[in-house]
Amino acid sequence: MTICSSKSQEDIKESARSSYFNLPALDASLAFPQATPASKFPPCEELAVRNKVRECMEKEIAPIMPKYWEKAEFPFHVIPKFAALCIAGGTIKGYGCPGLSITGTAICAAETARVDVSCSTFILVHSCLGMLTIALFGSEAQKQKYLPSLAQFNTGLTEPEHGSDASTLETTASQVPGGYILNGQKRWIGNATFANLLIIFARNATTNQINGYIVKKDAPGLTATKIENKIALRIVQNGDILLKKVFVPDEDRLPGLNSFQDLNKVLAVSRLMVAWQPIGVSMGVYDMCHRYLKERTQFGAPLAAFQINQQKLVQMLGNIQAMMLVGWRLCKLCDKGKMTMGHVSLGKSWITARARETVALGRELLGGNGILSDFLVAKAFCDVEAIYSYEGTYDINSLVTGREVTGFACFKPGAEQTKRSRL
Repeated sequence: MTICSSKSQEDIKESARSSYFNLPALDASLAFPQATPASKFPPCEELAVRNKVRECMEKEIAPIMPKYWEKAEFPFHVIPKFAALCIAGGTIKGYGCPGLSITGTAICAAETARVDVSCSTFILVHSCLGMLTIALFGSEAQKQKYLPSLAQFNTGLTEPEHGSDASTLETTASQVPGGYILNGQKRWIGNATFANLLIIFARNATTNQINGYIVKKDAPGLTATKIENKIALRIVQNGDILLKKVFVPDEDRLPGLNSFQDLNKVLAVSRLMVAWQPIGVSMGVYDMCHRYLKERTQFGAPLAAFQINQQKLVQMLGNIQAMMLVGWRLCKLCDKGKMTMGHVSLGKSWITARARETVALGRELLGGNGILSDFLVAKAFCDVEAIYSYEGTYDINSLVTGREVTGFACFKPGAEQTKRSRL
């Protein structure tokens, strides 16, 4: 049976959304809820940058994200808005970079993720795996050449067969007169389909050590293909990269990156920043639910007046406060040079597990509207699943911490099991 209606589906959804939140349909400045107790930080020097990022994300980004998330497209027109925030490069000092504290950089990751994790991931991939790698391991000439432009957003590690076991990557770099020839594949590389520069980690065929290389997007033999059909981080343009006899000149090899231990310095900071993304996601979901429950009426009373709903909301708030304290502690350890890979791996795995629980409770609180991307919670519900697995899965991060506290590594099966699996 077909029911005729003079209203389009978009009209119906917009009308419903406006009535639930008592918001003008086209008022972009009110399209995302304002701060609630979950989102308040203690007084600190980072509050100014946090407020600047929050204002941009709420007013400029929140109104358009559901549309781009559903289409799995990247909103390139917002890149100048990110550039104007002056947060690219995070902790890097000089070269046009902001020189933020590690805590300030983490707060930026949380505030962008509070509205949209895809945007947060875009910035983190650009700043950490891209710019920070050049800042830590590049020559002075490379820093002068690339960082100022990258700081204005003007411009991979994982392989198909090697995700968590990144130390065994198989992409190779063979030295030839004037440079290196790269061969191999990469997978799940963020921003890969449109980035002007790619940081490629490859195993040196002579030394068998991992080195880093700056590869231009138009290099002959380089192919980047978008990964389709994702149900999370749909706005992020993750790509498969094929490197087939790609020549990289000597001046584009990162001279300071000569081992997996060197690479771990970048991965540790990146993992810390990723640990703050689920904190931001959870804050956004809590904010939405807190407002929704007070404004949505059922059985003659606001949903916030019902005991079960209050219990779930308090559980979410408790999770957020605990997650934030763990993230804050990691930042302070990192500042003092005392953060170990076990510390940050434990933090990332525990925080993402709490975020999963928090976002699931938020989806429940919104009832049927919890599966609509219009209300942001459904989108966050899917996106947090990606965070649970990237920058080291929950299980692998747990084992990294287990290795540190026991002294025993248990990543690889014993020789007998390996032999049997090959038979």
